Amino acid sequence: MAFSNQDDDEVLSEMNVTPLVDVMLVLLVVFIVTAPLMTNAVHVNLPRTGAVAPPESSEPMVVSVDAEGHYFIGKQEYAFEQLETRLQQAHEENPQQAVQLQADEGVNYGQVAKAMAALERSGIQKVAVLTQQ
Repeated sequence: MAFSNQDDDEVLSEMNVTPLVDVMLVLLVVFIVTAPLMTNAVHVNLPRTGAVAPPESSEPMVVSVDAEGHYFIGKQEYAFEQLETRLQQAHEENPQQAVQLQADEGVNYGQVAKAMAALERSGIQKVAVLTQQ
């Protein structure tokens, strides 16, 4: 005499998904924690080489704007129209010419913007804006 709670002999085929969800959440947490660790760059010790002589024209050209709004290349003062033609000449002489732009703290932003526009129109691509710490 076997006692049974079920009225018929069908097999119960419902899957218990709770353990499956638990495992998936644990895997998700593990991937979230380990993903940032995998994106770090590989640190290597670079080999040392002998000193290489830089090219002759590796010195960057320094363009300055003083407090009164006057434009300088090095220590030579230029009017704005002359500044742009001089920058174009420098770019024609050396297409890889680098320029450092420095401006007085009290100068009008418009004067600095004009100098930056002149640099762009002359074709110079390497521009560094100098500041103090």
